[in-house]
Amino acid sequence: MPLTIESEDVQVLEMKDALDRLVDSAQDSGTRKSELREEMQAFLRLFASYIRRKRESDVLIWDRIHPVSSGQIGSYDSLPASEYPKHLRKLAVLKVNGGLGTSMGMPGAKSALEVKPGLTFLDLTVRQIAALNRAHGVDVPLLLMTSFHTHEDTTRVVRRYADSRVHVTTFLQSRYPRVLKESMLPCAQSAEADHDKWYPPGHGDLYASLIHSGVLDRLLAQGKEYLFVSNSDNLGATVDEHILEHMAYTQADFVMEVTDKTRADVQGGTLVNYDGHIRLLELAQVPRDHTDDFKSARNFALFNTNNLWINLRALKRIMDNGGMALDLIVREKLTDDGQTVCQLETAAGSAIKHFDHALGVHVPRARFIPVKTCGDLLLLQSDVYVLRGDALVPNPERLFTTIPVVKLGEHYRKIEEFQERFRQIPRIAELDHLTVTGDVHWGRNITLRGTVIVAASEGQRIDIPSGTVLENRLISGNLNVVEL
Repeated sequence: MPLTIESEDVQVLEMKDALDRLVDSAQDSGTRKSELREEMQAFLRLFASYIRRKRESDVLIWDRIHPVSSGQIGSYDSLPASEYPKHLRKLAVLKVNGGLGTSMGMPGAKSALEVKPGLTFLDLTVRQIAALNRAHGVDVPLLLMTSFHTHEDTTRVVRRYADSRVHVTTFLQSRYPRVLKESMLPCAQSAEADHDKWYPPGHGDLYASLIHSGVLDRLLAQGKEYLFVSNSDNLGATVDEHILEHMAYTQADFVMEVTDKTRADVQGGTLVNYDGHIRLLELAQVPRDHTDDFKSARNFALFNTNNLWINLRALKRIMDNGGMALDLIVREKLTDDGQTVCQLETAAGSAIKHFDHALGVHVPRARFIPVKTCGDLLLLQSDVYVLRGDALVPNPERLFTTIPVVKLGEHYRKIEEFQERFRQIPRIAELDHLTVTGDVHWGRNITLRGTVIVAASEGQRIDIPSGTVLENRLISGNLNVVEL
């Protein structure tokens, strides 16, 4: 059965023909071909919206953008306490686990990376859910949405917990074809083409994947009503009974956690009122002459953490009635042979506009601890964060509530380079700022305090000896130590 699309656009129709050929090339004539047809149908709709957007701007009208009201964003500190969280038994937890740590030069799943000695992201997540189940006598399941990139690494880690108190389910998200920018046709010529011709289409794919995998229907059949979603590399995103009870009490069908914007978050999406409806505003939707307004913390002090709470019955109703038109993210990449390819992705948070009763909750920054760079990983592995039970929390002995600023140069971009240069992670609980440039190697039992800058000149190497204490120091390429 060929794919369907209502369009007269030549590029869309050419893509449809190419996708039909991909489906026909599938070796398995049964289940896999049916699944591939569903994926290619969804991709075709996404591609059609991309072509339409190239001709019709989806930039929002700035004068119709207004701040959300106090009734739409609640303060975490004002959420009522509950002696016993009545709705935990109706909760499931989903971790988005489809991405590679490509920004850190990782070939596998970032969630399989060690955060604390002997403990990976996934280890800590499973332990947190197990502790929750033990403490409250409930059975909160853990769902892991993987991709063809991360499925093997994920299942390897999950096997360790076959006998734990947590029921872990993995399911694959969609696989979409990369598009050659020049021809606007798929890179892949067959369904069995190499992985580098395909990509997982971002966390916005979780809604369609929950449907296609049958996971959503199974959760509803088990009596689950709420789903807590977060990224697998955000260890601050633990189950919070106060937010869950607030969601149930207000009868909200979608809750987004937002937190204070810092200089590192100026491009993050924020909640706004647009034509009377709450929605997520992304930078790509902002008129160019208002870009600075969008980035300003004075105008938009909060941004989306991608910690989302979803009413499963509301989600089922929306998906059964035509699904969602999610905000499009276009990523361009350069292939090894010098060709530019496009990846069309969607953002999970943009689904908020499709729910009738959606809210935001202003949460502490501690609920947002992402790991996008080796500098982020340094912070997690250091004594800035400590394990309290199975949760990773800011070190209570740190004098300041802010997290240190860590800037590592090009020599630390990849995880192998990072691990090679740090024989042991320094003690940085009293650090305010660290900048490292050039080829710098660190010994053991090093302590950094205040502001520390280490800059090795090109072609030179600096070795920080074991046992060194650096407080408000600048170390230059000729090993001069300067007090700051």
